Amino acid sequence: MSIAYKIAALALTSLLSGGVLAADLEIKDPWVRGTVPAQKATGAFMQLNSKAGVTLVGVASPAANVVELHEMVMDNNVMKMRALPRLEVQAGKPLELKPGSYHVMLIDLKKPLSKGEVVPITLKVEGKDKKVENVELKAEVRDLTAAAPMDHKHHH
Repeated sequence: MSIAYKIAALALTSLLSGGVLAADLEIKDPWVRGTVPAQKATGAFMQLNSKAGVTLVGVASPAANVVELHEMVMDNNVMKMRALPRLEVQAGKPLELKPGSYHVMLIDLKKPLSKGEVVPITLKVEGKDKKVENVELKAEVRDLTAAAPMDHKHHH
């Protein structure tokens, strides 16, 4: 079974079982960067789309004691990371949560995360009606060195 096929199957399973299209939020390619044994934090990444526009107002995961939305910003030539209370997903504009940008931060991990494991994540999504829904997803753990999604063909 090819890696691409496994990922497609995993993505399809997520779509079928995770309610990934709930709350006017489409989630593509969710993944978590793997960790080394002593590491206590890592990032989760994905692509988000919304037809009408929604706001992420919180995140949770049983894999970590603290889960936050984060943003990386340049401030006087220094890359800084800060927690965000809310993150807008504008109508019709894909929002990519990726290394060096917006991402989900998993802090105080309960155990190291190894390639191939699956991490459940809950996004708290506020619609235009101000109703908050939980959207469950499963993110695949990739290598510690993983930098970008879907880069499975190139091994240097």
